[in-house]
Amino acid sequence: MLKIRMQRVGRINQPSYRIVVTEHTASPKAGKFVEKLGTYNPHTKVRTLDEARVKYWISVGAQPSDTMHNMLVSSGLLSGKKINVLPSYKAPEAPAADVVAESAPVAVAEAPAETPAEAAAEAAATE
Repeated sequence: MLKIRMQRVGRINQPSYRIVVTEHTASPKAGKFVEKLGTYNPHTKVRTLDEARVKYWISVGAQPSDTMHNMLVSSGLLSGKKINVLPSYKAPEAPAADVVAESAPVAVAEAPAETPAEAAAEAAATE
């Protein structure tokens, strides 16, 4: 299956991308692609696309990657909604109540020790 996707080129900390048609099993870094359709510079947000060739490859059956789909929707070549490409937020799991109860130390309130005089006074009061 053919994919329309971006291939990173450029130096360290200065990325720019080629927009290419390639086999989906080929590595993005392999450098092999079927056809170059344009470029994208993320620093200046400048993108160049050969719109006729993009439409041709989509009509032939090439699928754009999610990021390319969003780029084609924003440029007006595709109609539809954008795809959320960010990973979904996964809240950390709350520990189960049983585990918390077992691991938490149990505090027991100790009664103060009675003196013999207090014990005798309490015994006399209850009789």
